[in-house]
Amino acid sequence: MTDQPILRISGLSKSFGAVQALKEVDFELREGEIHALAGENGAGKSTLMNIIDGILQPDSGEILIDGKPVTIASPAVAQKLGIGFVHQEIALCPDVSVAENIFMAATNTSRAFLMNYRALEKKAARVLGELADIDPSTLVRNLSISHQQLVEIAKALTLDCRILILDEPTAALTEKEAQVLFAIMRRLAAKGISIIYISHRMVEIFANCDRVSVFRDGRYITTRTVCEILPGDVVNAMVGRVIDDLYPRKQTEAEKCDEIILSVGNLSEKTRFRHVSFDLRKGEILGIAGLIGAGRSEIVKGICRLEGDVTGEVTLNGRTLDLKSYRDSIDEGIVYLSEDRKGEGVFLDMPIAANISALDLEQVSNGAGLIQRGREERQARDLGDRLNLKCGSLFDPVSSLSGGNQQKVAIAKMLSVNPKLIFLDEPTRGVDVGAKAEIHRILRNLARSGVGIVVISSELPELIGVCDRVLVVCEGRIAGEVSGDEMTEKNIMHLASGGGATAAALH
Repeated sequence: MTDQPILRISGLSKSFGAVQALKEVDFELREGEIHALAGENGAGKSTLMNIIDGILQPDSGEILIDGKPVTIASPAVAQKLGIGFVHQEIALCPDVSVAENIFMAATNTSRAFLMNYRALEKKAARVLGELADIDPSTLVRNLSISHQQLVEIAKALTLDCRILILDEPTAALTEKEAQVLFAIMRRLAAKGISIIYISHRMVEIFANCDRVSVFRDGRYITTRTVCEILPGDVVNAMVGRVIDDLYPRKQTEAEKCDEIILSVGNLSEKTRFRHVSFDLRKGEILGIAGLIGAGRSEIVKGICRLEGDVTGEVTLNGRTLDLKSYRDSIDEGIVYLSEDRKGEGVFLDMPIAANISALDLEQVSNGAGLIQRGREERQARDLGDRLNLKCGSLFDPVSSLSGGNQQKVAIAKMLSVNPKLIFLDEPTRGVDVGAKAEIHRILRNLARSGVGIVVISSELPELIGVCDRVLVVCEGRIAGEVSGDEMTEKNIMHLASGGGATAAALH
């Protein structure tokens, strides 16, 4: 890293109607540095990055590259200036191959009459070889979320970048995949490429970045080197207050009871999981851990009958269920919150109120089957208030909300059917620290009210902080269980990697 700035932002402002997203922001990126950008959802980070990438135009202020003022009129102009952007939300074309996605920009500008697919796939394989074992001929829609994210990163690496923007790049990655990405980032920085790294994960920022800048409410707050500031100080600067309760109080011994909400017996599916059995007790939050691909989500989707030819027994509050579809699950009070918020969690272009009522339209309809907007609005307002949803109008599209508030809409949709049991898959992915604390509090309050809560998460600190017990899945089986003092990252990873049962798992 040198002291020479490659990018300098001065006095940048941007408004959307009455909402001022950026207020006279200053920012500096040095040549060859990895510079973290931290802030809550809605702090202005994405707006600033969209301006740097030419997606948005500022109302006022100046952008300088190599000390010279520039106007970045479009992403194509940004690319010519050497700017590459890996967005948080995956934006690949699902019905074409990995190779075609990676080289789509080059293909669009090519004058060749026919496409040489073999050569394209060979080039893609070389790029992917640094990241993961992904077949470049595979259709993107057949990839997991984590592999789609790696394809997005590979796509950016093919550009001749001087400035690379990574927006929550590890949100869908395994720990192993994330470490590969960090090594690539360090190699790029050593070559003089400058990286803007947006993340809510303090561990990643402090392990891999040189400096960190904090934004709050559309304003620039501070920039410090990571060796002169503590993670807690960054969090406090982000939210403007001291956060010391990221995780709410767990069950006390006095609160624990033997009443079983959910009992799963010998659940199996031909290729993805086998002989899965566990219980969920009233008042507790149960976690499910495991490496990506181990079968965590598949087990839960099997219980809900979202996918797979599943056998085994599911008992809810003492009654054995005969579930044949997800509609049956909803009718029985079992709901599933997808890890893919954009693709499956919410309808981004639909109003907030319409999203919340989507699972059961009968609740907001009259006898003729017509939706009553007043009833829909009342339902959305009641649930929004319960979850502290921050929005303008309940009839604004969900896309107008921050990531944390989009997640609250997805949770409100689950609560609209008065569920007895909620499975939440990566409930705080891409959500800032303040919103995470709120979601954790919501989950604990739901558990205390008698709703069954099961959380799947790739973030081990989250599972350890919010759950009372954690089941660990390895290769489609329950490898063990940890709780109390045995609930450590080391013990969970030991089980997840096939290392055998801990003492807690044997009880």
